[in-house]
Amino acid sequence: MVICEGKKIFRGVAIGKIKYYTKKVNTVTRKRIEDEQVEFKRYEDARERTIEQLHDLYEKAVKEVGEMNAQIFEVHAMMLEDDDYNDSVSNMICNQKVNAEYAVATTGDNFSEMFANMDDEYFKARSVDVKDVSERVITILNGNDTDSDIGNEPVIIMAEDLAPSETVLMDKDKLLAFVTEKGSSNSHTAILARTMGIPAIIGIKIDESMDGKIGIVDGNTGKFIAEPDDETFEKYNKMLQEEKNQKELLNELKGKDNVTKSGQKIKLYANIGNVSDLALVLKNDAAGIGLFRSEFLYLEKNTFPTEDEQFMVYRQVAETMAGKKVIIRTLDIGADKQADYFNLEHEENPAMGYRAIRICLTRHDIFKTQLRAILRASMFGNISVMYPMIISLDEIMQIKSIMKEVKDELRSEGIPFKDIEEGIMIETPAAAMISDILAKEVDFFSIGTNDLTQYTLAIDRQNANLDSFYNPHHEAVLRFIELVVKNAHEAGIWAGICGELGADMGLTRRFLDMGLDELSVSPGCILPIRKVIRETE
Repeated sequence: MVICEGKKIFRGVAIGKIKYYTKKVNTVTRKRIEDEQVEFKRYEDARERTIEQLHDLYEKAVKEVGEMNAQIFEVHAMMLEDDDYNDSVSNMICNQKVNAEYAVATTGDNFSEMFANMDDEYFKARSVDVKDVSERVITILNGNDTDSDIGNEPVIIMAEDLAPSETVLMDKDKLLAFVTEKGSSNSHTAILARTMGIPAIIGIKIDESMDGKIGIVDGNTGKFIAEPDDETFEKYNKMLQEEKNQKELLNELKGKDNVTKSGQKIKLYANIGNVSDLALVLKNDAAGIGLFRSEFLYLEKNTFPTEDEQFMVYRQVAETMAGKKVIIRTLDIGADKQADYFNLEHEENPAMGYRAIRICLTRHDIFKTQLRAILRASMFGNISVMYPMIISLDEIMQIKSIMKEVKDELRSEGIPFKDIEEGIMIETPAAAMISDILAKEVDFFSIGTNDLTQYTLAIDRQNANLDSFYNPHHEAVLRFIELVVKNAHEAGIWAGICGELGADMGLTRRFLDMGLDELSVSPGCILPIRKVIRETE
């Protein structure tokens, strides 16, 4: 039995025969050509054929993984229309008088290396895309096809790496799981695996000798097992059967209302930390997004994201959710979430320091840029905004003043926007205690139970030494939640939970008794919580 530890990409268990997937290797040699015009015409024909194939791939991917994830193939086609890329190929053919295959391979390598050397993880992951496009052109120049045949039986694919096109072309009925040596969690192949719900692990040392042997992929832990012993096989086979039974049971709940037997309704929204989570939101039948952690836009960059960069992301989320509510939390950075370019000073107690709304209210340039992007994106869906770490009425009034400035600026520039709902996160005892006052100035409350618990109990939730003292079920925390809900309803606004406690199914019934209007949880918790709700009297 061989056990390997890697990085989990999508959870779940898969058991089956391992298929070592070998890419079709394009052997490229440098050849001198006599007629550069004829050779460039060969390249142009192959390029056009590749673009046609990519459009076909896009149509196939739309049906299987949705329009958002299929867009990678439109991006691939755009790469082949890039002036720099085509100029490089053209210059090599015409000036060096080399064959088209060599010109494409060299250009692809150069561009791929350029992306690989970038600091930004997103652009690093695009290195594979450039190689994929170039290999596809070379394959056509060589007169070969580009199918990804994996055989006639269900298999666990083991490969050094997988390109997005290879992933999409594989027969999904025969695909049990992915195990790759290279790749990243930001790669399009990883995103496709999540979208298709296929267990996947990266960072596993690939061994061709495992081909044809029985393997186990544990996407929950990132563990890969080859040639399991009887005890291990039986253990995972039982887990797999439990997963199948649970999946069948939960699938019966898709499209059903979140309503108790007595008729009490509650909304189930999803928390997301990145655009790549959207597929899971839709797959798990969430009524909307209750917490979109916008700080990922800042944490994944080496400089402040521009208004347009933010706008495009918020718009994409809003359009993908197609009218369902999307609640964007404004920048919540500081404490355990740091970005060097913010130049935040070292703090002895960062959890209670310069973070979240405190940064926004002292750095109006950052705050107004984000609010402009959110308001612009509001024209493309059902967007709301909420502000984290509120402790006073004065903060809300400052936010309102800044929001008015932003709206006035947009109107003067002729940029359309909607008047969106504005809410606050209740995650401090101060906000909970004066929630009756705050409720008169906002449209909703979203209770952030993670911070509310640590501040109420005076326990740093990042300190592992205090785990035995950290009790999110503490009666003080639950009474704060109940108080916030009561004050919200008396003011005529709704209240929900977006912290981890919302997914605690041991508390679902109590939350219903409190009268909570909404629970926002990780996408995978939506259907299990719906089950609890529907079984409650």
